[in-house]
Amino acid sequence: MTKVLLDTLIPIFAGLLLGYVAGRRGTMDNRNVRNLIVLVMSFAIPCALFSTIIGSSQADLLRHVPAALMITLVFCVLYLISYIWARRGLSMSLSDASVLALTIGFPNSAAIALPLFKGAYGSESTITAALSIAIGSITISPLTLALLEADKQSGGRDISIAQILRSFPHALLRPVVWAPLLALVGAFFDIHLPTFVEGTLTTLGSAATGSALVLTGLVVSAQSFRFTGGVAITTLLKLVGQPLFALCMMLLFRMDHDDLRNITVISAIPGGFFGLVFGKGFDSTPEIASSGLIGTYLFGWATLALWMLFAARLF
Repeated sequence: MTKVLLDTLIPIFAGLLLGYVAGRRGTMDNRNVRNLIVLVMSFAIPCALFSTIIGSSQADLLRHVPAALMITLVFCVLYLISYIWARRGLSMSLSDASVLALTIGFPNSAAIALPLFKGAYGSESTITAALSIAIGSITISPLTLALLEADKQSGGRDISIAQILRSFPHALLRPVVWAPLLALVGAFFDIHLPTFVEGTLTTLGSAATGSALVLTGLVVSAQSFRFTGGVAITTLLKLVGQPLFALCMMLLFRMDHDDLRNITVISAIPGGFFGLVFGKGFDSTPEIASSGLIGTYLFGWATLALWMLFAARLF
């Protein structure tokens, strides 16, 4: 197990470190990352998600319905808890609270889950990893975009649920949202693409892991870091609270061992960069979210390894 951990975690954190050092040393511009964001969020990750999900059969999808529902529950509950804490406990604005909630609620599955699961648990497990990216992309990600859009249009005043719902169609137009949805529909109806289309998507999607890791490191390198009480809570919620909540819920619903292992490990992955990337477009990058994101990476390499060892021993 130690060799598996080293073989899977070191390349991942090396990619993150490469982006971080490149940003800190000025080798890459860590302030103007729009082109890299477009490459990752509009092309590489949507292609990787689509090609992974469309290759699944209807039977695969139906077999993973309980896992998909559990991932949705885990992501949404942590998002809601974080949002309420940010609004009532930290008195953050609606936009800042939604960015912090997405940073905590949605693990960095896009950069870490696929290579981690393929290396540690085999190709079959990548369906769960891809589902975690798809679920985060079609639930709490568009919700965050809708909240940011609604808050911007209201000029910081209170907003209604109707305003949030009106902002949803705009959020759904993003490739990282509609691509996995389209692939799920295609896989459910067993639609087969021409081989040259599959090859094109696979080629473009192969850039997802490396570019997402470098982008994450680059985004983190541009953020200031102060380890406050709020940052400590953010780090604990992400690295301990989310996997512990996932484990308790799965034991309660008596899910099978593979789901217990996979979803626990997914929940233990450090925070995602989607929140800060989305917030950047709306001038909303709260320090507690950026410092919390850095905190999850400072401690995440150790806690993720511990959760994987725990899952291997228990399941």
